[in-house]
Amino acid sequence: MARWAKADDLAGLVFVEVAADGLFEQVGITFPPGTTMIEEVDDPGSVLVEGDPPAGFALVSRVDGNLHLDQLAVHPERMRRGIGGRLVEAVLDHARAAGVPAVTLTTFRDVPWNAPWYERHGFTVLPAEEWGPELRALVEHERELGIEVAPRVVMRA
Repeated sequence: MARWAKADDLAGLVFVEVAADGLFEQVGITFPPGTTMIEEVDDPGSVLVEGDPPAGFALVSRVDGNLHLDQLAVHPERMRRGIGGRLVEAVLDHARAAGVPAVTLTTFRDVPWNAPWYERHGFTVLPAEEWGPELRALVEHERELGIEVAPRVVMRA
C-alpha cells in the first residue's frame, strides 16, 4: 500500500534509487554522476513510498498545471511484485483527487521497463507540440544534465 513519505524515509530512498539506476547498465545506459533526484528532496510530501522500510518511491511535482512523475524507482531485489504499478496508481489517484487534468513524465523510449511499461499503465507519448513551457524547460534541463543518453519520450496519462 502506497503512502506519503515521512522525513526519516528520505535517506533510505537514495539507496533504492541508486540500486534501480544500476539496472540501466544492462541495456548500455550509464547515468552521469550527480543525477540522483531523491537527494535533492526536502519535502517528503512530494514522495509516495511503498514498504517499511520503503522498497520503492514515486517523486512528484507540478508542471504546467499537471502532476509530473519526476522519478519512479523500485529496489531491484523487490521488483516484479507490483510495487511500481501500485505507486503509479497512487500517483494517478492523487492527480484525480487533486483535480489535476493529467500526469506527465519523461522516460526512455526503448527500455522495456520504461516507456513500454508506462504504456501498459495507461500512458501515451505526448508529441512535442503539446508540451507546455515548463515541460519543455524540464526536458531541456534533462538534456543539459546528460540524462538523455538514449532516446527519450514525454508521456501523459
